[in-house]
Amino acid sequence: MYSKITGMGSYIPTIVKKNEDFLENEFLNEDGTPMNYPNEVVIDKFKAITGIEERRYASSNLNSSDLGYLAAKKAIEDAGVNQEELDYIILAHNFGDVKNSAIQSDILPSLASRVKHRLGIKNPNCVAYDILFGCPGWIQGVIQAEAYIKAGMAKKCLVIGSETLSRVLDMHDRDSMIYSDGAGACVIEATEEENSVGILSSAAQTDTFDECYYLFFGNSFDKTENPDVRYIKMFGRKIYEYALNNVPNAMKKALDKSNVAIKDVKKIFIHQANEKMDQAIVKRFYRLYKMPMPKNIMPMSIHKLGNSSVATVPTLIDMVNKGLVKDQEINKGDVVIFASVGAGMNINAIVYKY
Repeated sequence: MYSKITGMGSYIPTIVKKNEDFLENEFLNEDGTPMNYPNEVVIDKFKAITGIEERRYASSNLNSSDLGYLAAKKAIEDAGVNQEELDYIILAHNFGDVKNSAIQSDILPSLASRVKHRLGIKNPNCVAYDILFGCPGWIQGVIQAEAYIKAGMAKKCLVIGSETLSRVLDMHDRDSMIYSDGAGACVIEATEEENSVGILSSAAQTDTFDECYYLFFGNSFDKTENPDVRYIKMFGRKIYEYALNNVPNAMKKALDKSNVAIKDVKKIFIHQANEKMDQAIVKRFYRLYKMPMPKNIMPMSIHKLGNSSVATVPTLIDMVNKGLVKDQEINKGDVVIFASVGAGMNINAIVYKY
């Protein structure tokens, strides 16, 4: 028995925030002192490293659970399943519902329960719960769904990744330009197909001994702000080094378990965190097999959508499926890899055959 994605859906927020929209920001150093160079230089350096030109923010009337619902509804329609037959709804996020201009996260009830409520599902045996796994949350949800299917505990699962990072940004921190909002979802079903299809293998790991607080909730760089209000913060250089040293190995572990040859991998859908970092990770992955990185192997959406955490991988897959990414496509029989890295520090990868 295999676990196969039968439907995908995504919600891309409508508010476009361009790099030039940050020109009037007061960017500060961690100690609260002004930066020594103008915002034009800060923004140009940022774009050169991350590849981000613009990002999307959710409108003020929508919270993370709303985005998740909108993506989930599309995935269910795409799969053509009866939503009452869903055994699990697994929703990955990091900050819950943070209302626009609020300073408090709302996760009671869980976001998965809210999505089930919005969908109007009456079946009490459809179990809904959230997972907190950093940016790799959606992929981890897919791994969990496959485990339920393999164990005979489920036949149909809905996995959602939704985030509104724009609500937890310190606008005095230049790293705030990385983050964005969005949601992606998929329906995963058990299949009795004789030929290998769907999820072939996976790998995951958590490193916390030295790496636990590479991403964390911290104070604004503006020392006049309320110290009890916290924002998403990161040690970018440490994350970069950690990702380069660990993500390629996790991808290799998953691929070697699948018995698929490296030459047969058609696409790598990697978490859209930073263009240069993603390229370095994939190049190092291929170096483990003593091969150069193939051209066009890595679809990217970060240039226009930014880093929406748990939503980057499912939204990117959905966009490629629907022909919305130039010069990128997936065909029946293609083997692809999903991979991510994020807070925890967590890493995971899936080898998937269409």
